[in-house]
Amino acid sequence: MLDLTSQSPAPRLKIKELPSTERPRERLRALGPQALSTMELLAVLFGSGPRGASALVCAQQLFDQCGGSLGRLAAMPFASLTHSHGVGEARAAAVQAALELGRRMAGEAREAGVPLRGPRDVAAAYAPRLQDAPVEEFHVAILDAQHRLERDVLVTRGLLNSSLVHPREVFREAIAERAAAVILVHNHPSGDPTPSAEDRAVTEQLVAAGRLLDIPVHDHVIVGRGRYVSFAEAGLL
Repeated sequence: MLDLTSQSPAPRLKIKELPSTERPRERLRALGPQALSTMELLAVLFGSGPRGASALVCAQQLFDQCGGSLGRLAAMPFASLTHSHGVGEARAAAVQAALELGRRMAGEAREAGVPLRGPRDVAAAYAPRLQDAPVEEFHVAILDAQHRLERDVLVTRGLLNSSLVHPREVFREAIAERAAAVILVHNHPSGDPTPSAEDRAVTEQLVAAGRLLDIPVHDHVIVGRGRYVSFAEAGLL
């Protein structure tokens, strides 16, 4: 009787051994990137796999590691990416660079000069960049008299607290731009946009500073994963 358990697994084909119509790069060239699966796009990004594995196998293992979610992949720290088989520092850097380009392209959908008339507009402008960011980022949207976004200023990146988000740093650019008003925006990497006690304390401090400088704070919007909280809507300003 044949012992199936003793048989070695079937060898995996390298990409160059696949028919040309099944190779990700050739499929992209012939059909466009929209026709490729996520794993194929990652394989194109990798270019090649390590010895003994194809780029497609490495892409599949990485995608399995993040539970098949591009959002989770985008939130993975650099070191975690390199723990996946075949993903060294160069491939991890390529993945993070590609995802950041995607965020920035999404952010360009709302360019400077477009009115931010409510928290929904603010979330639409900032969520593509912030909802999957691995750390907290605190931004100031500088508005003109028509509520148009004149400039976005990144104040701090990291843990949000009152010592880092100082009124001097928040309002310096607003004063230089002669802003009519500002909107505060930051994200919660946990995905839950519920304001913390520190969020409330920072907001209270900045609203008071804005009154002294005659630059009103119209809102503070916290971006989570797929949702947001507006201090103005919640009556917290």
